[in-house]
Amino acid sequence: MFGFVRVHKDELRIKDYEAYKAVYCSLCRKLKKEYSFLSGFLLNYDCTFFALMCLGTSQECFGFHKGRCRYNPLKSCKYCKGGEEVFSKTAALLILMSYYKLLDNIHDGGFLKKLGCTLLRPLFSVWKNKASKLYPEYRDACEKMFISQLEYEDKKATVDECSEPTAILLKTVFAAEAENDKIRPAYEQFGYHLGKWVYLMDAVCDIDDDVKHNSFNPIYEKLHKDKSQSTDYCNELLSQSLFLLTSAYRLIEINCFKSVIDNIVLLGLANKQQEVLFSRKEK
Repeated sequence: MFGFVRVHKDELRIKDYEAYKAVYCSLCRKLKKEYSFLSGFLLNYDCTFFALMCLGTSQECFGFHKGRCRYNPLKSCKYCKGGEEVFSKTAALLILMSYYKLLDNIHDGGFLKKLGCTLLRPLFSVWKNKASKLYPEYRDACEKMFISQLEYEDKKATVDECSEPTAILLKTVFAAEAENDKIRPAYEQFGYHLGKWVYLMDAVCDIDDDVKHNSFNPIYEKLHKDKSQSTDYCNELLSQSLFLLTSAYRLIEINCFKSVIDNIVLLGLANKQQEVLFSRKEK
């Protein structure tokens, strides 16, 4: 996950935004507590959304308490009173996804990016080993995603094939949160199409950088190396995934944080999509 799954702040009530920040801060605190202060720099909106979905679909709704940020005592924060297991597994998932993203950068990046990521790898490996012991199923899913991704990119596969590993990863992760087999297909479809949407967003953002470093980009290859068509083509693909994940989402019962999650799924994703695509078109 790459930071694209976020709220549409202009359409969010103040109390809902405060609740969203409380989940974000709670995840930040858990991440730094279980791994290290430096791991807090990995925190992104995508994993905050995963924590929100786990909390939102649970049968227990937690309140908040005020506190001070232990890393910035002058800052007052709100934290969730419960949900420790949710924040622990979300932190582990973030660590593992970040580790394999680091490996991907080493594989595909330019010289400076490869050098920087190579220097960071020993530190990430320590975090990855701890997260793997806590949640081996996440480790297996992330490793499978990374290996499949490299295979597809090495053979210069189609856009659909290249987006499949990320889609399968999120399908697996979200399906595990379904409380019974009856509702599991909705979770699977939601995770699958969210994964495709995230991958496509990342691919379109990377086009210029991939062209510069002569790295494979499935969208660029599909368009026969004509960047001028990328906005309209990607908008069509992303909108299709957005429609399918939204349809699946409407079948999932949300017990807590519903207005925040609705804002992200029904407004935030589309807003981010337009922001990314059409800012590129203007350039």
